[in-house]
Amino acid sequence: MQDPRELTPDLWTRLRAFTRARIGLERCGDGIPTAELLRYQLDHARARDTVNREVDFAAIEAQLGDRRILRVHSAATDRSLYVRRPDLGRRLNPDSRALLAREHADEPWDVVFIIADGLSSAAVNDHSAATFRACLERLSEWKLAPVVLAAQARVALGDEVTTLLNADLCVVLIGERPGLSVSNSLSIYLTWQPSVGHRDADRNCISNIHADGLGYEHAADKAFWLLSQAKRRRLSGIALKENASPQSPNLSNLPAPLPALGENGHP
Repeated sequence: MQDPRELTPDLWTRLRAFTRARIGLERCGDGIPTAELLRYQLDHARARDTVNREVDFAAIEAQLGDRRILRVHSAATDRSLYVRRPDLGRRLNPDSRALLAREHADEPWDVVFIIADGLSSAAVNDHSAATFRACLERLSEWKLAPVVLAAQARVALGDEVTTLLNADLCVVLIGERPGLSVSNSLSIYLTWQPSVGHRDADRNCISNIHADGLGYEHAADKAFWLLSQAKRRRLSGIALKENASPQSPNLSNLPAPLPALGENGHP
């Protein structure tokens, strides 16, 4: 007769199919197995490296085709200061401010795209150009400002850039803070008519753009819907709820519901 314990599914194995997080790790004495420890140390090193490494903006510029490019820098003079002083990453340095002031348009641009390094150089190097191109395909009828490449930049740097260039909408493509599961995840932030000191509640965010997350085309579809609605309704942020049709997963492929767990952690 078969041991009843062999009929009980491995709950942790089933749960791991839905996440890259470290859940249900085995133990080796008082610690975790050596393989898991080494994997943790590798992921931690990758996260630290992508925060401290510089973005290859020259390579990104080469991938943007014949778009006009403006290069700017925040008030954070180097990476170390950028990490320690987030406030400096939200403002332009004087030279960049003067450059953009000279580019001020008499008639407002519909949208300006800013590619910013943020906290993950790997995300920007790996995904920003492809994400921008996917967005560009959907905006053929829009009047786009020159693309801005921003070094040592936080999301709010886009507020000052947008004001100086005279654009209605700001789109910031930026590297997310790396984690131990994904170190190269990109985000898109959209803001209607921002100004310096704008609230984060007035922005919309599309996050987790990476190989195992949101794809470029799907992210661009979401961005286009939000941009179109922001332009039509003249607002963004918590006042603009995304009602775009998501790509629905095939629910028939999901495993059966997990049994309820008792106090001892067993079904």
